[in-house]
Parts: sequence; C-alpha cells; structure tokens
Amino acid sequence: MAIQVRRVVTGHDDKGHARIEIDEIAHNVVSPRAGHSSTVVWSTQGFPVNNDGFEDPTQSAFKSTVDNGTVFRVVRYEPGVAPRNHRTDSIDYAVVITGEIQMELDNGVVCALKAGDVLVQRGTIHNWVNLGPEVCIIAFVLISAKPVKSEGRSLAAVN
Repeated sequence: MAIQVRRVVTGHDDKGHARIEIDEIAHNVVSPRAGHSSTVVWSTQGFPVNNDGFEDPTQSAFKSTVDNGTVFRVVRYEPGVAPRNHRTDSIDYAVVITGEIQMELDNGVVCALKAGDVLVQRGTIHNWVNLGPEVCIIAFVLISAKPVKSEGRSLAAVN
C-alpha cells in the first residue's frame, strides 16, 4: 500500500493576509523499490528561503536532495522493505511517526528506532530495514550540506 499524507500549506492573499494555499492528500507518491513509498511534502531552494508569492515546488521530479535547498519527505517502509545503502550530501532530521525500524550503517552498526524517536543523519552511508510486523512511517527534512570529508578526500553521495 502506498503512503497517504495530508499536506496543508499556508501563504498570503494579495493584501498580505494569511490563507490556506493547499489542503489535500499528497499525490506525488513514488515507489522506487518493493516495500517503500514516499511523498515530497515541500521543498525549497536557496538560503534564506523566499516565502513571497506561491508556486508548489512538488510538481517536479526530485532527487534525494536539492542542491542549496531543503526537502521535506514522508516515507513508508513496509516489513521486509528492499535494501538501499545510500549517502546524501545533506544533514537529515528524521522523526519516526509510527512503527519501528533499524538503521544499518556501513560498518555493521545497527540502531533500532521506534515511534517518537528522532535521528540526525550527517552524511553517513546507511540503510533502513524493517524487520517488524508493522509499517514504519518516518518524516525527513533534508538540508543541503557540503560532501563529508575524511582524510582530505570527499565522500561522495551514494544513491
């Protein structure tokens, strides 16, 4: 089953008063591999962010991250989700909303996370594994970052 996320986005009318611009079930759901579906709730480019005007950035295709920007994504991991080791050029803030999940690092370290737990992912190679009987849903905010350096060399993103 694909993820369903209601997204509500505010903005301003022509007089500068607050209003609801979007109130819908997100329709840009993707399922790039078995047991995984996600939706981008919002994205920005540049810092500081420009809140003038209104254009829905989720209408275009997305990579994992946006250069010099942010991505707010919600992901659904089914039990037995297909593996994907990856590293992003970002700092990622994650909040487990429902269920439980194991984060595996490239050195074999495993960290179990459950609903209510938060994670700060700082450019490490990792994989999400759902060994439990129930779905796990995680909200992620990915903020563009410089590639990690180790011993003077850049550790490139791995998708």
